[in-house]
Amino acid sequence: MTEPYKKIPEDTAFDILDMHNYRIEKLPKRKKGNFERWLTYIGPPLAIISFILLGFVLKLSFLQQIDPTHLTEEAKKVFEKIGPEAFSRSNAILLGIFVAGLILWITESLPNYLTSLILIVTLVLTGVLPEKKAYAELGNPVMWLNIMSFVLASMLVATGVAKRFALWFILKFGKNAGSIFLSFMVINIVLSAFISATTAKAAILLPIFMVIAAIYGARGGDQRNNFGRSVVLQNLLYINIGASGFLTGSGANLLAAAIIGGAIGGNVFFSDWMMAMFPMMLIMMLIGYWFAMRVFFPLTPAERLPQIEGGIERLRSEYIKLGKVSFQEKKSVVIFLLILAFWSTDKLHGISPTAVAFVGAIIALLPRIGIIQWNEVDIPWHLMLFSAGAYALGAGFAATDLPSISVNAFFDHIGIGNDTPFWVLYLLLTGVMVFSALLFESKTMRAMIFVPIAIGVAGRFNLSILSLALPVAFMIEHVYVLPFNSKPAALLYETDHYSITDTFKYGFTMMVTAWLIIIIAGETWFKVLGITPNGVFGIF
Repeated sequence: MTEPYKKIPEDTAFDILDMHNYRIEKLPKRKKGNFERWLTYIGPPLAIISFILLGFVLKLSFLQQIDPTHLTEEAKKVFEKIGPEAFSRSNAILLGIFVAGLILWITESLPNYLTSLILIVTLVLTGVLPEKKAYAELGNPVMWLNIMSFVLASMLVATGVAKRFALWFILKFGKNAGSIFLSFMVINIVLSAFISATTAKAAILLPIFMVIAAIYGARGGDQRNNFGRSVVLQNLLYINIGASGFLTGSGANLLAAAIIGGAIGGNVFFSDWMMAMFPMMLIMMLIGYWFAMRVFFPLTPAERLPQIEGGIERLRSEYIKLGKVSFQEKKSVVIFLLILAFWSTDKLHGISPTAVAFVGAIIALLPRIGIIQWNEVDIPWHLMLFSAGAYALGAGFAATDLPSISVNAFFDHIGIGNDTPFWVLYLLLTGVMVFSALLFESKTMRAMIFVPIAIGVAGRFNLSILSLALPVAFMIEHVYVLPFNSKPAALLYETDHYSITDTFKYGFTMMVTAWLIIIIAGETWFKVLGITPNGVFGIF
């Protein structure tokens, strides 16, 4: 077989089949292009100008005409306490903070966690939120679920269960190029059921699909090929779409469910979410596989064949090195199966997913009885701080009711009356939620902004909250188009296996497809489940 790569000097040799070479900390940092560097320069001054203009200079008329009868109970209390004028000013300042933060996040002028810290203290200093409320968001139940999920994911990594399962499945069913991609689809579905952090899933799978890409001749950079593009981008899609099938798939799902539960005075259960979204998840993954393999990244006959002799055997040797399934691995599997069982039956016992993850993590960390020690746990605290900033903004939205005020002002301005058909609202809200992922880096922030908006619209038009808020919440995980859309997207972009054009054309197509599927589901499956009262268009 022809050697596809140049001979590397022995003293600088890089073993392309060594999984340890593809750990997150060993990925080369991509150099920013001229446009990206230009964005980082203009980000801070643009953010400051936006904050000053929106918060203190411009007279935003729709904020001066607030009808307190349309406010949430929390916002009414603030309105009555500080008065109409101060309440309007708080809304304007919050809008300025939000836009400034969005600019800094998109331009990446500052590290994301640093932007979040700035947002939190700005909310306090401007009086939008009291200190106790702003700082307390670090203790949000969803934050604790994320922390416990990283503990449990670390257990899977430390014991080798995740690696063993992924390698076994690839070796068992990945007999050719096409079946390898389908194998990663199944692996992602299984991991999504157990792991509530998409970044953790990406970290687990990255070394495996990078080695497989190398086996099929993809090295990244000037040695890209369609196999490499496809395997990385399909995994990015599966990592995120897999999370959409389960309430515990990500913290943003749980946050959205909590917001909806508070509005309806009840709960959105794990089983309800899975019943609605698991079929949609499978359909999306299969369509994503077809688009990648048939439309955007079709494999040539050469790309369907391994380019490195003995590459698959190297994977087999990695699997053999794991040895027999240890007692610790069996314990970790039992813990996860019990966690999944409790999550799936939450409708029966009423224990929250966060509390269940708490118990699982405690058992995993118990001395002598448990599986891992604290120093083996890998918690990305910079992501936690980043999320805390998004939660603090969400708390500001709740206190000022800015999303609902904006919704009412928007509908009043364009003259939409209370006789607006349900399908118009459904299309508008689900479409805005899906495509907002092109601008927003945080799933948490999108949940905090658009789920309350959907609730507000449902209230304005006397519709069931679930009929609009749940379909909007189901669209949270579509964050795979551009590198800044999510942490897994940023992480996988560093592999240098694809370009911005590659990820945009594939991801945007899948985003449009997701919107069409949620529309069809609203007319069919969601109607059967009682989510949409008469379907979207009322055809059936």
